[in-house]
Amino acid sequence: MADDDSQEDAEDIVQDVNDDIPVIEVDTETMEVTVEEVIDPLEAALSRAEKAEKEIAYKEAETQNVRKRMMSEKAELIQYGGMGIARKMLTILSDVDRALATLEDDDQSPVAQGLRLLRNKMWHELSGEGITSIEAKGKQFDPAKMEAITTIPVSENFASGSVVDVLEAGYMFRQRVLIAARVVVASE
Repeated sequence: MADDDSQEDAEDIVQDVNDDIPVIEVDTETMEVTVEEVIDPLEAALSRAEKAEKEIAYKEAETQNVRKRMMSEKAELIQYGGMGIARKMLTILSDVDRALATLEDDDQSPVAQGLRLLRNKMWHELSGEGITSIEAKGKQFDPAKMEAITTIPVSENFASGSVVDVLEAGYMFRQRVLIAARVVVASE
């Protein structure tokens, strides 16, 4: 009977040992076990709140930048909104100037007087809106305001890069070039 008791004890020991050791069968998939880090809910909430505050600050800054840009564009549109009509009126003014060029200086006919009056009134109104004439003759050539139509050789009277003659007048609308002056430039 001692053998039976020892055999039963051995089986109990084997059963106890088998309960603790997992048995993995052949051709079965194994599972990976990951240990998740426990995050304090307060820290997680503070982290999310901080992230949200930064995002809100970025959005506010972006909104302010858009507002400033829109105000700047609006001011520019108001300031330079009349450029289109001014350009059209200047083409009419140049037609009046060409008509006046065909008349004699001492011509006092009603047509000549009417053209002079029309030219003076148009120029007065345009200059009141911020139109100025580009002074070019005898000045240094400025490619931002002038367009060189042709060149002539340098002489004693005209240095290199100076404007010899103005073929078509140029005009500025406040700080912007409305119509570039077409000029003849002295060049080597």
